[in-house]
Amino acid sequence: MIDVIASEWLKLRSLRSNLYLLACSVAAVLACAGVAFMIGRGFDNQSPDERMAFTGNGDGLGNGIAVAYFVFATLGALTITSEYSTKMIQTSLVAVPRRHALLLAKIPGLAAVALVAGQILAFAMHAAAMVVLGGRAGQLLRDGQTLGTPLSEPGVLASVITAGLSMAAFALIGLGVGAAVRSTPGALVVLTVIIVVLPVVAKTLPSPLRAQVGSFMIENLPLQIAGVGGGQLSPVAAAGLLVAYVIAALTAGATAITLRGRRIRALAIGAAVTVLVSAVPAAASGSPGSGPSSLDWAACADKELSKEMRCASIEVPVDWSKPSGRKIRLTVGMLPNTGVQRRIGAVFAVPGGPGGSGVKDLSRYAGSFSELRERFDIVTVEPRNTVDKGVLPDKCLIGGPWIALPDSPAEYAELGRRNREAAQRCRAADPEYFDHLDSASVARDMEAIRVALGEERLSFIGSSYGGIPSVTYARLFPARVRAVVVDGTMSPTMDNAEFIMLTSEKSFERFGAWCAATTACALHGQDVGEVWRALIKRADRSPIPIRGEQSQVAYSGFDIKEAAAPSIISPGQKPDYPRWTQLAEAIKRAVGGDASGFADYVRQGTYSLKVPSVVGGNMTHCPDGMGYNSYEEYREKRRKGERLLPNFSGIELWHRLGCVGWPTPVTNPFEPLPTKGLPPFLGVGSWSDFVSSADLVRHVPGSVAVQYQSNGHALYNSDVSCIIGHVNRYLTSLRLPPPGTVCRPAE
Repeated sequence: MIDVIASEWLKLRSLRSNLYLLACSVAAVLACAGVAFMIGRGFDNQSPDERMAFTGNGDGLGNGIAVAYFVFATLGALTITSEYSTKMIQTSLVAVPRRHALLLAKIPGLAAVALVAGQILAFAMHAAAMVVLGGRAGQLLRDGQTLGTPLSEPGVLASVITAGLSMAAFALIGLGVGAAVRSTPGALVVLTVIIVVLPVVAKTLPSPLRAQVGSFMIENLPLQIAGVGGGQLSPVAAAGLLVAYVIAALTAGATAITLRGRRIRALAIGAAVTVLVSAVPAAASGSPGSGPSSLDWAACADKELSKEMRCASIEVPVDWSKPSGRKIRLTVGMLPNTGVQRRIGAVFAVPGGPGGSGVKDLSRYAGSFSELRERFDIVTVEPRNTVDKGVLPDKCLIGGPWIALPDSPAEYAELGRRNREAAQRCRAADPEYFDHLDSASVARDMEAIRVALGEERLSFIGSSYGGIPSVTYARLFPARVRAVVVDGTMSPTMDNAEFIMLTSEKSFERFGAWCAATTACALHGQDVGEVWRALIKRADRSPIPIRGEQSQVAYSGFDIKEAAAPSIISPGQKPDYPRWTQLAEAIKRAVGGDASGFADYVRQGTYSLKVPSVVGGNMTHCPDGMGYNSYEEYREKRRKGERLLPNFSGIELWHRLGCVGWPTPVTNPFEPLPTKGLPPFLGVGSWSDFVSSADLVRHVPGSVAVQYQSNGHALYNSDVSCIIGHVNRYLTSLRLPPPGTVCRPAE
């Protein structure tokens, strides 16, 4: 047999036509470079937002892979059809009467040449595409990919190597087809059908059949083997299918070349092996770590939700320490996976507030998740602390007492009495339910949903306060966490005065600069800082009344600061900045002795003349440990704020003062996260909340935070493309951006 292999190797390397044929593979490199050039030109002509939505070039091989496959398949076919066309096959069979041996002897030499040449060609194709794209290759896109993917990207090196191996596989497929057809023109026709016609036909099929059939096309197998997309098969399944294609082709060739008496035996053996190998996809193509879901998904009852949303319900204990006790029913929402590539798993979108409905939020912001749905189901819940669930009276949950800074233990105690009275009015409707609305209970509900989904692990996007139950889940169930994104979440471990110094005070400086440069600002031409500080001092001495109101309500300096704080950090869309415009007018009117400018826009959002400390939020804040332990601790924090904050001292105390006198104990105090067993987290935030998100994720080794250098909050839901790109990249590939990465708004 060794002599036969040697003779076949001599035939292969002595034919100049084979060398010329391999030289034709340069066309594949040129195809990759040409398409990359057109992509680069198209990319350059787009706006910044359009560039973010651009379709990436991937590893660059897909543009020329069909050319490469055809060259190598032709090389394999000619290895045997050339002998039929020259009648040399008769001489060969005289020398080697065992026809199987003749066919098998051609495989080692052909495979060796194709393996080496295939790897060289694959890397050349990738390099050509990357060189043509140049610096644009690293541009991040909304789907989390980059315009071009270097070998350092996860799975890219594997996909290039696998592409080279698949070229060798095509050479063997060509050999099998050539042996079966025994004609060079006939073999080329068959190969054209396999390489060109079938993939085109697959792309014309309706979805989801298009994706399912496309996954079995050989051109899509390398990416699937590398685990970076390309179809719906697992790496093991895709590799098994590639081997099955080779076995099937060689079996067909062996059957055709074998004498009639042995043909059935060869066909039976080859068919059995092919069936066994190709059965791998059926056994291994499911999503990693997924199992059957016990949730009964159906159209959502709320017809105002997106028609794409699916809803289900789940029962969980009111008190998780009594799992067999009273149950409550939660609504679970899902935007299903829409992609043609293999599903990775489920991302849990955790709503903020606290008190928001994740189901309504996911429907409202569905567009932000469109790219992520290519690889994930997006799941959410209407959590137990949603304020409009109907278990507790809505009216009492959205209201609450007005907070004033207590100047003595007696005033501190009086504030506690008013807080407790407001809470008890809501609690009286259902004390057991009210007492179990902390973030740890929400996290345990999410674990019950994970079990019902059949997912081994979950990924999370915690928006605003939704980051707290997300991080709590990571503390309680670290082995069930795949990835965590914290988007604009307040950190329980960060000093509030330092947070306000880095956020509201900096935003106030930007507000002043805007007024100085903008004639639309009612304070244009004045020193905004001096006007503001004088107004605060005056209001603290003599509160400013709300003209036109029958009730005797007046604004202290603290009331003004609390009312102005949201507009300072969230001015609205530039260049008009409508909330800054409104704020400047309110300040001007207050200087003139009328606080109605503040009261009017506070009332628009809260139905209250002053900003209330809402019971609906405090019923989660307070058991999560956001209060003060004593009057002395409060005074210490107040002194620090007065030292650090020239314009907004006091607002750093507001949330925590809402928990003074709270009737239920702290049940979910912040505790350190495990240092092992958790993946690195990704934090994102704007000018106003980056520092808190960064502080929260720093507790997990290897974590990174990305700052959006502009205004805003809950940036993923706000459709900020750069942030969406970084989040999608992390969730899809678990690859974090370098420390210090920033996003800038599109000009």
